[in-house]
Amino acid sequence: MKKITEKVLLIIFSIIMTQTFFSCSRKEGYAAVLWAIPEYHIQDGDIVPVYSKSNIIHKYVIGTPGGEKIEIPLWQITEPASKHKSKKLYNKISEYNHKYASVKLDGLPCRNEAKNLAKQVYRLRKGEVVKVLRAGQGEPVMKGKEELPGEWLRILTKDGTQGWCYSYNLNVYDLDEQGNQIGGEVIATEDMADETFESIYDKSWYPEKYAMVIGGSVVDTTIVKLDYGFSIDTEKEKVSISVPENKDANIKAFRDSWTYKGYEKKGRNQYVLTGLPLTVTVRKENVIAVRYSAPSGKPRDYVFITLDEKLEDILKAERERRSSLYSKIVNKGPNYVSTSYGNLNFTSSYTFSWTGFDALSPVIIPDGVTAGGSVSYKYVVDKSLAEQYDGVLTFKFDGAAGKEVNFLFKIESEGLRLEDASNATFIDGRITKRSPSSVIIYFKSN
Repeated sequence: MKKITEKVLLIIFSIIMTQTFFSCSRKEGYAAVLWAIPEYHIQDGDIVPVYSKSNIIHKYVIGTPGGEKIEIPLWQITEPASKHKSKKLYNKISEYNHKYASVKLDGLPCRNEAKNLAKQVYRLRKGEVVKVLRAGQGEPVMKGKEELPGEWLRILTKDGTQGWCYSYNLNVYDLDEQGNQIGGEVIATEDMADETFESIYDKSWYPEKYAMVIGGSVVDTTIVKLDYGFSIDTEKEKVSISVPENKDANIKAFRDSWTYKGYEKKGRNQYVLTGLPLTVTVRKENVIAVRYSAPSGKPRDYVFITLDEKLEDILKAERERRSSLYSKIVNKGPNYVSTSYGNLNFTSSYTFSWTGFDALSPVIIPDGVTAGGSVSYKYVVDKSLAEQYDGVLTFKFDGAAGKEVNFLFKIESEGLRLEDASNATFIDGRITKRSPSSVIIYFKSN
């Protein structure tokens, strides 16, 4: 019984080996090599026979000029086809035959389009070698007001990623048959970068206060702006910081930028930017603290956060909300009447006319103003007041020398309710507490 079993196993093994031999002997086609294999005398652009493909280990078996069969990663050659088709396909990128490049700048982005703001698909390290496939048309890359010299190149990394990289920070050279560099500079490979610090590059960082402002029912667009924040742009070699004034924390408005030269780790998740007056501490995945060492010697501390949504989308939604709310005021009126406080009319172009407001002057509405002016949403209500009021209307009467008159408002079934906000509590453009005793006006739509 034992002999029979051994015999059966021998037969099965022989069949498997025979099938394996024949499957590796038959060609699946030919392919063009994208990345040279100098140890087997194979250069990029060479057409090689392809015998098999394994999707499990992500390898092709190809033939070498010496008659050997070797395994290579799937990305290293083009999709197998006929010899003619493979040559024709590679001819499209043959202008950059034997062209490789080493990276000059650590953290250099590789993008999915030839645009400086396109999505990043890979971040290159200083000294990393890539294969240059071809050049392409794309948007110019600017450094300040000047266009950086160079061109967009389609590149291939050693893990098979393809993308677009601007040549300004690439050292392009040729590779000979032995795999030696011909021409160009010698770029030393930088030590492994700190992943904690480099996670900062890919995120948009905004002042900490944005979390509280955006977390309410409305967004104050006078405080929340796109140009406030902290960023490190390794491609433009630029570090920027911009913060609004924060009266609560005694922080003055500040804006500056510097040339980025790298960083040095000083402590647990603490980094000093090379040659710059900035220290960055990564507190959490979405929170960083930046210390600016001012020339006066007194440091300034700022905290920046990331947001779950794009700030552009948040601001757009708030503008649309306000526009819709104002349209309701106009559509419900636009004429409103009060027996005690006159006639109020709104236009779609954010102007108003108000007659018969004598009972409000001069305590609320200044003396000597005309009966019209402009109206805006300069302030917002705190979330604690959001159920009682729709918002704040700011009236600027012609002839009032820029003085503004603010009213909390609520659109009601029969008209519009205004409440004097002269003595309300304002914090950073937000009414957090209504006036202790205020005049309330009920206008009926006319």
